[in-house]
Amino acid sequence: MSGPSRRRPPARSSARTEAPAPRVEAGPTAAERPRPRPSAEPSRPFLLDFFPLESAAATRLARFFERLRAGRLSTTRCPVEGELHWPPRVACPVCHREALDWVDLPETGTVYAFSPVLAGAPLGMESDLPFIVGLVDLDGVPLRLFGRIVGVEWPALAIGARVRVEPFAVDADRVFYRFRFVSNPPGPITPSSEQA
Repeated sequence: MSGPSRRRPPARSSARTEAPAPRVEAGPTAAERPRPRPSAEPSRPFLLDFFPLESAAATRLARFFERLRAGRLSTTRCPVEGELHWPPRVACPVCHREALDWVDLPETGTVYAFSPVLAGAPLGMESDLPFIVGLVDLDGVPLRLFGRIVGVEWPALAIGARVRVEPFAVDADRVFYRFRFVSNPPGPITPSSEQA
C-alpha cells in the first residue's frame, strides 16, 4: 500500500517586486526655520494654560463665564432631577437632558482643607509663589469647590476659615473665580475625637 500522494506547490519566481523606498527630504536647518512672532496672547503655552477659553465659539458653557464676569458664581441644575452640578454641565449626567437651569451659588463658604504652594508652581504662576489652594464648602448647598485662596498668608489660615467668592481677571478677555479670606473661626482649632 502506498500513502497518499503529496503534490508540491508550484515553484515561485525568486524575483521580488519591492515597493519603492519612501522619499526622504531634508528639513530646514535651525537658521532656515521661521521664528515665532511675539504675541499679545497670554504667556502660558496653550496646553499648560489652566484657565479655559470662554467665548461661545470655544465652549458651550460660555454663560458660566458671562455670569461670573457680572459677579455671579453660578452652575447648572437639572429641572427634572433637581441636582446641582459642579462644574456646570451641558447635559444632566443622570437623564441626559440638555435644557438645564442656571442658578446662582452662595458667595460665602468655609475652608474644608488647604495647602500652600511653596515651590514648583505651574508655568506662568512662578511669580505668585507662595500661594494657597483649597477646598471650600459653599454655604447652604452641597458643593465643595477647589480654588485659590487670597487675602491671607498661609501660616495664618485655619481649617474652618470663612471666605468669599470673588471673580478676577485672568487676562484682558478671561475671568475666573477665587476665594478671598474673611476670618478664621473663633477660638483654637483642636482635632475632633474622630481625627485624634
